[in-house]
Formats: sequence, structure tokens, C-alpha cells
Amino acid sequence: MSDKMRWRWGDTNPVMAAVDSSTVIEIGDLVYLDTDDAKPAGDQADGGTAAQNQQAFHTKFLGVAMQRSRSGDTAPIRVATTGVFEYECTSAVFEIGDLIGPASTVGEDGLYDQQVVGVSNAYEAIGRVARREASAATSVILAIDSTVMTGGVQVASAAP
Repeated sequence: MSDKMRWRWGDTNPVMAAVDSSTVIEIGDLVYLDTDDAKPAGDQADGGTAAQNQQAFHTKFLGVAMQRSRSGDTAPIRVATTGVFEYECTSAVFEIGDLIGPASTVGEDGLYDQQVVGVSNAYEAIGRVARREASAATSVILAIDSTVMTGGVQVASAAP
């Protein structure tokens, strides 16, 4: 996918992340931290199922690439660790607060770099819906929350 600025509003709390010279990252890619380098979601090794891939990504979720890195580039890139972004998704209805995770590829053997899906488990999520979509929509506005930098999407607890 080509570069696409997906940021819509809010503080992005960026970090500067190293990228291996062989890794290609586009603006808007969902990225994870692989030891000490940022990598796009599609580079993550297959965990066997969509849920396992989403859970593995959630654990290492760094944020959204705000700069590109071409093959051969060695400069660090800016990655948003929070903020509100818009991503494509399969047609669905969304309520504010719904959990959103990275979308699985057709064969469920990996993840898309710039596509999301509703998930039911906080351990598969990278954010929550920030704008209600009462009729089926093919894009969703979500507030991301980096697991690496902020602890990630939290499970809502009941009042005591």
C-alpha cells in the first residue's frame, strides 16, 4: 500500500524508532517493535490463526508510522503512539469504545499493514472506536494506544 496519512486528531505522542535498512515502512502502517526496530504488521511471523496473530501484534504494538522508510534507509522514523486515526475495514457497524485490532489476511496467515477489524478481546486490540458508525461502514475512526509505550488497550473494569 502506498503512503496514506491516517491521523485525524489528538496528541500523537511520537517516538523516533529505528528501522532495519531492509525493512520498508509506509506512512500509515501499523507497526510493532521487533527487539529494537519498528516493522510493519505484515512483517510479523504467522502465529497460526487470526487471533494468535492479533495477540502477538498487540503485545508488541508500537503505533502508526508517520514517516516512511524505503529499502536501504537507515534513519529512524516518527511513530505515533496515541491519537485518532482512520483505517479501512470490512463493512461493519461500530459503537464508540468497541475494540479494534489489525485485520488478518485472507488466508489468516498474517496481518495487513493498513487495515483493521473489530475484535472481542482486549488482548487482540490496538485501539477503540472514536466515532460511532450506525450504518455499515468500510472505514472506522479509532483511538490507538501503543502497548509498548503506554500499556495498550485496557479492559474496562466494573465499579466497586
